[in-house]
Amino acid sequence: MNSPRARLFGSPQSSSAATSRFPSNAYASQFTELADEVRRSGLLERKHAYYWTQICGTIFAFIAVWVGFFLIGDSWFQLLIAVALGVVVTQFGFLGHDAAHRQIFRSPTWNAWTARVFAAAFAGLSYTWWRAKHNRHHQAPNQEDVDPDIGPGAMAFTPAVLARRTGLSGWFARRQGWWFFPLLTLEGLNLHVESIKAGLDRQSGAPWRRLELAVVLTRLGAYVTILVLFLPPGLAASFLALQMAVFGFCLGAAFAPAHKGMPIVPRTMKLDFLRRQVMVSRNIRGNFAVDSWMGGLNYQIEHHLFPNMPRCNLKRAQPMVRAHCEQLGITYTEVGLFRSYLMVVDYLNNVGLRARDPFDCPLAVQLRD
Repeated sequence: MNSPRARLFGSPQSSSAATSRFPSNAYASQFTELADEVRRSGLLERKHAYYWTQICGTIFAFIAVWVGFFLIGDSWFQLLIAVALGVVVTQFGFLGHDAAHRQIFRSPTWNAWTARVFAAAFAGLSYTWWRAKHNRHHQAPNQEDVDPDIGPGAMAFTPAVLARRTGLSGWFARRQGWWFFPLLTLEGLNLHVESIKAGLDRQSGAPWRRLELAVVLTRLGAYVTILVLFLPPGLAASFLALQMAVFGFCLGAAFAPAHKGMPIVPRTMKLDFLRRQVMVSRNIRGNFAVDSWMGGLNYQIEHHLFPNMPRCNLKRAQPMVRAHCEQLGITYTEVGLFRSYLMVVDYLNNVGLRARDPFDCPLAVQLRD
């Protein structure tokens, strides 16, 4: 992640003026003050007991699901097992996310291989492909033509993308909010496909790409083989479809509320690190159930500011971050879970109307006055 000292908070047109009137280190120091407070609190220290409990518990749940699968046999009650498997695989995705951010171990190598195992062997995803994509998101969240999470795809997240949609595609894009959650059921399949495509990309020089591809294909092949051998064709297909749908929905429902419907940053605008991460992120009010459902990603602001902070410490850092933002007059957004989903749907249905104005940079406004 780029250093906050490397960014100037200002509009594209006012960069030089901002440099002379508002030194960039003044804005970098605002994050440094917060970072020093958080560091002194010990919240960046690893939580090995917490993570070993999470890892062992999730592996136990995974084994228990498969034990249940073999005990139930040829019965439509297997669909309950499919739902449980989708939820458990999602938890492996969250653990892989935490390891990729180096939250679990001090050793980068241990974290990388832990993420690789959880992603490829348990969730069927390419760690290398996902990490590269996710790093670009963290460097410039909600920035047009930079953040891959708002780039062109099934959904149009920006007016520029919507403007290129015509005919049936345009009709769908203008009503896309209502289709958002149904489409999330296909996200699991999409992630598997993208992981395989990344492994087959001969132009990629990513290390361990071939190994990840082999593990992903072996995992998916073994999974389908077990379903076909132990279940009738119709039940096997239903099990696979439901498990994939639950997996995709759970992952998408955890990641979507974090930034969708928050301000879009123009391609050429530069922001300091603190505002770049806070002002385009949305927290979801948490409790044990919400924290578990979202894998700690409901503390999105704290996670973006301190991506290597252990998941269980994010809620403890929240009061410090909120107070610091209030002191500086930086908007800190937090809403309830269902409210956040309504905001996502509403934003997507009105992306051409409500996302038309560029992100209003407070410093740019100050310079114009």
